[in-house]
Amino acid sequence: MSGPVFIAAGEALTDLIVADTTHTQWTARTGGSTWNVARAMAALDVPSAFAGAISRDVFGDALWQATQAARLDGRFLQRLDKAPLLAIVHRLAPPAYFFVGDDSADLHFDPGALPGDWRTHCRWMHFGGISLARQPLAARLLDLAADAKRAGIRISYDPNWRLLMDERYDATLRAMTALADVVKVSDEDLAGLFRTDDIDGAFATLRSFNPAAQYLYTQGDRGASLHSGADAWHAPALRVTVADTVGAGDASIAGFVHSQLAAPARSPREHLQYAAAAGAAACIGAGATPPSRATIERLLLEAGRA
Repeated sequence: MSGPVFIAAGEALTDLIVADTTHTQWTARTGGSTWNVARAMAALDVPSAFAGAISRDVFGDALWQATQAARLDGRFLQRLDKAPLLAIVHRLAPPAYFFVGDDSADLHFDPGALPGDWRTHCRWMHFGGISLARQPLAARLLDLAADAKRAGIRISYDPNWRLLMDERYDATLRAMTALADVVKVSDEDLAGLFRTDDIDGAFATLRSFNPAAQYLYTQGDRGASLHSGADAWHAPALRVTVADTVGAGDASIAGFVHSQLAAPARSPREHLQYAAAAGAAACIGAGATPPSRATIERLLLEAGRA
């Protein structure tokens, strides 16, 4: 059995989202930043896997079923007799949330239990999300990323800032950025990670951690840019009817990686445009809906960028 070309390692969780103003009704949705990236890659027909651990309860069952439905390689998903990781979204506008996951399954992910030949087929690994802010999982993922780097596997990293990423996360930010070939970051990430309003200064500091990396910088309706050494390219935001923006960042890095894997001869601007179209395509559907190649290519045609 051949293995996945792309592996995202990190967290899969359940979002419990408030459904009324009295907080008596809640909606459960499968999610997790790195898990969403793995699903987005699989939707783009790249043999993919999510490497992480989930519970054996009803929440874990839903994640397992969604993982199978996404056509991800199930050998990389570990199921444990531990509590689920939950994100409690108790306010929507503006968003307010907290995480419940003391000693939860994700923290017990064991990279040593991955299929022994995973390095043989894998060409790209992705890391990020809250998994890198939760110990002891974060240390294991850093070791896994370093292992992949030594094996010649390319690495992408999206910190995807959340409130638990305070000054204790600084060393991880620097270490993961140093390992990455591609860093995806948003203006909101930069403000949170560096605890500053000087976004340009924060971006310059981030780039100083690894001047050789490519940086995919997203700014919502102001579009996205790609930075490599002294060169930079910009892509304006595509006009689409937005259902919501959940998963747009995850889709954009998936689109960028897919473009690099499927068409390495494309120019940096073309890779950027593909990423921007993937992010826009994700906004058309409600929730973290992985965009199809057909939708991305249609948006590129409509924008005259194909």
